[in-house]
Amino acid sequence: MRREKDVPEQRAEDWAVTATGLIKRFEGKQVVGGVDLAVPRGAIYGVLGPNGAGKTTTLRMILGIIEPDEGYRTLLGCERPRDAGDRVGYLPEERGLYPAMKAREAIAFMGALRGLAWGEGRRRAADLLAQVGLAHAADEKIRKLSKGMAQLVQLLGSVVHRPDLIVLDEPFSGLDPVNQEKLEALILAERDRGATILFSTHVMAHAERLCDRLAIIAGGQRQFEGTVDDARATLPAQVHYQPRQPNPALAAQLPAGATPEGDGWRFAMPPDGIEPLLNRLIAAGHGIAGLTIERPTLHEAFVRIVGSVEDRRFADRKAAA
Repeated sequence: MRREKDVPEQRAEDWAVTATGLIKRFEGKQVVGGVDLAVPRGAIYGVLGPNGAGKTTTLRMILGIIEPDEGYRTLLGCERPRDAGDRVGYLPEERGLYPAMKAREAIAFMGALRGLAWGEGRRRAADLLAQVGLAHAADEKIRKLSKGMAQLVQLLGSVVHRPDLIVLDEPFSGLDPVNQEKLEALILAERDRGATILFSTHVMAHAERLCDRLAIIAGGQRQFEGTVDDARATLPAQVHYQPRQPNPALAAQLPAGATPEGDGWRFAMPPDGIEPLLNRLIAAGHGIAGLTIERPTLHEAFVRIVGSVEDRRFADRKAAA
């Protein structure tokens, strides 16, 4: 059922995808427990989470492949997702191509399923294969391609009709570093063309490089939504401070939790910033021989967010036992 109050307070045309309170149960077990998403048009949006978090089920509900038990979603402004089917490109987690088809024909065939003329599909397929360095494989049968090459061919088939929204479920899984780089370049090119890209992953490096915004799902629920910088800001920066002269009295003037490291000390950035602390240390005669400030990575933020959910679930199970 639609809940108007939960729809993002912007114009409907600003969003490629909205989802409110999506819930899905399988055989009585809840695997998605009320996920909300709002994907801006023209953005690269990542859905991050550990294995089994409900990422694939959420994407399938958004696309209308399966129906939610509760909740509401729109896809490219359509309240029935399948009404927007020809404007969507989808790479499922389970890969599958006809092994006897040639690469160019496989791409053209997938475009034809979305309404693209066969001849135009073959022409675009040749261009796309060249774009990712696979022009030499255009007339090779799928069964003769490596796993990574076949996966790229299926991805090209998902974008050959130039969709407005591209949904990729764990697209980097199984790709070697060279093909991962090709895929990242293709995603950026599609974004620059004007498409919206929504992809799921549990590999933080890709999300950190690509995403304009992201959501972290754990325990079947959205635990975070925002930019990469927003996620990293959920943890304090780490400071490594090296005094000019070692002094036993220094430890008492550092923030709680400071630990020795090499010739200096490591501690979390104080809530009021580093400047007041440095002023006190200089005034006390400790000086500054070295100072580095390390911002948390997306991986570290992800581990903290997901780990806190797992800790709560463990505590709840223990209390119920």
